[in-house]
Formats: sequence, structure tokens, C-alpha cells
Amino acid sequence: MKLAYDAELDLVKIAPTANPPVVKIIDFSKYRYELKRREKEQKKKQKTIEVKEVRLSPNIDTNDLNTKVSAARKFLEKGNKVKVNLRFRGREMARMNQSKYILEDIAEKLSDIAQIDKPAKAEGRSLVLILSAKK
Repeated sequence: MKLAYDAELDLVKIAPTANPPVVKIIDFSKYRYELKRREKEQKKKQKTIEVKEVRLSPNIDTNDLNTKVSAARKFLEKGNKVKVNLRFRGREMARMNQSKYILEDIAEKLSDIAQIDKPAKAEGRSLVLILSAKK
């Protein structure tokens, strides 16, 4: 402690659980700055994966479906996950199970670059399918 006081620096415990505890004589504010900078660098190197959503209706035409598939393909190529949401309104709710083939068709068309994370499942007034890019 006397050495740290004479050098006008701080005595910092590096490994307090060790026997005897490991301490270092350093400038504490500089040490904190270095830790923050290291954490920032690690955050830069991390890649965040977003979940993009593609909404459909059960009476979608083939050309519209192809457009939605190409949009989903772009999202997958960028490395994002894709949530395909087939929304039902009013009387369409009665034919919910018959419309599952639309989601299966999308999964088949994207099978070359995508894999199914969560299969088609009913969530309220919609069927949801989640796809992610193959590794």
C-alpha cells in the first residue's frame, strides 16, 4: 500500500479469491477505460441476428407468393431469420388447417438455402413458420 501511495497510483485486486490475493499497482481510471474499450471491441465483432417478417393471406396468388418468397430469400441471404406469418380474417379462420400447404410450399421453395426452425403452428389468428439460413 505504501508503494502505491508513493507512486500516486491505486492498488487494485486482480484475483481477490487467490491465496494470497493478487494485487497490482495501476491507475484505476485507466484500467477501467481499458476494460470498457475491450468490451466495445467484443461487441463490434458480434453479429446480431434479426428476425424479419413476411406476411401473407390464405388467398394469395402464385405471383404474389413468388414475390414474398424472393423477399424472404433476400433476408435469409443476409443471415437473418425469417418469420412467415399467414394471417386469417373473419371466415378464413374456418379453413385454417387447409391453408397450411402455403407455408409448406414456401419452406419447400426456400429449402436450398433455409431450414425450418419452428414448424407451422397456429398462434391466435395466424399460422407462423420460422426459417433460418443453412450453415
